[in-house]
Amino acid sequence: QVQVVESGGGLVQAGGSLRLSCATSGRSFSSVAMGWFRQAPGKEREFVATINWGGGSTYYADSVKGRFTISRDNAKNTVYLQMNSLKPEDTAVYYCARARYSNARTGLNDYDYWGQGTQVTVSS
Repeated sequence: QVQVVESGGGLVQAGGSLRLSCATSGRSFSSVAMGWFRQAPGKEREFVATINWGGGSTYYADSVKGRFTISRDNAKNTVYLQMNSLKPEDTAVYYCARARYSNARTGLNDYDYWGQGTQVTVSS
């Protein structure tokens, strides 16, 4: 079985920081890419960041580039999203997902297991 569980969301003031964690279980975590997506009310789910199996290759949405950092600790089966300089427009439910492949992916359909989501709210 594969499990994906996000944590670390909350309410923060604009300009603040949060670190999201994604704990995973199941076979061969270190061999697959992981990704973060988000969905705001009334909007479609969108790509945020992805990291390849070894952690050496990452990609970010333009809207978060320079502010967010994705990382992983394969020994702990955990992926992180460090979010700095948060803006109200970052408010969304954030989802962690496990990819079907080892290289980094940005498409929704490239992922086969998803967490339940964690709410991030940034107030102005």
